[in-house]
Amino acid sequence: MARLSVNINKIATLRNSRGGTMPSVTFAAIQCQKFGAEGITIHPRPDERHIRYADAHELKPLITTEFNIEGFPDPRFIALVLEVKPDQVTLVPDSPSAITSNTGWDTVLHNDFLKEVTGRFQSAGIRVSLFVGTEKRMIEGAAKIGADRVELYTEPYATDYPKDPAKAIKPFIEAAKVAEKYGLGLNAGHDLSLENLRYFDQHIPNLLEVSIGHALISDALYLGLEETIHRYTACLQKN
Repeated sequence: MARLSVNINKIATLRNSRGGTMPSVTFAAIQCQKFGAEGITIHPRPDERHIRYADAHELKPLITTEFNIEGFPDPRFIALVLEVKPDQVTLVPDSPSAITSNTGWDTVLHNDFLKEVTGRFQSAGIRVSLFVGTEKRMIEGAAKIGADRVELYTEPYATDYPKDPAKAIKPFIEAAKVAEKYGLGLNAGHDLSLENLRYFDQHIPNLLEVSIGHALISDALYLGLEETIHRYTACLQKN
């Protein structure tokens, strides 16, 4: 069964809109785990418009499942990860102005940079996942860099799923096979939802983890956090 890691950035966005401490990202993380999530993901950005760097330090002792920190590996982000030492760091190629992650790494072009950063994190005992698309050469590049896992960028799947699920999933099935060939663990995330998650999980071999934030937190506004997490984990149950 793939693990559900809940991205709590949207909780922080709501908190920051009023400048106070409500809703609490720490309490949200505790509750997500209590309700069945097997991981917590945060994605601090340079302007701290949602998750703040201080949040990462406050969350670390409260995570009893798995802690995943996403982000672009600029010097400040690297320092944060090495200080907090999460279980996993997911490296994404976001520019500072990006609203959300919208592309995977060119692991060929950025081989030297990513290899150096990956080695630093792994030397500190942190598992490294690289955010990539479904292109074979980019997954091969991640393996050459020495990453432990890749996280497949699933926005194209989510966009095409309503029109033709079989066509939408096909490149991701092939990408999963490439990752397996090179001994890479497989994660996935971006725009996965209650509508499309079960189909994705049923068709992707060796899926280890999905990271879901926007859709899950949006659903929780209507269903409640506990019921929402139960529904998402049910999508990952193997029959």
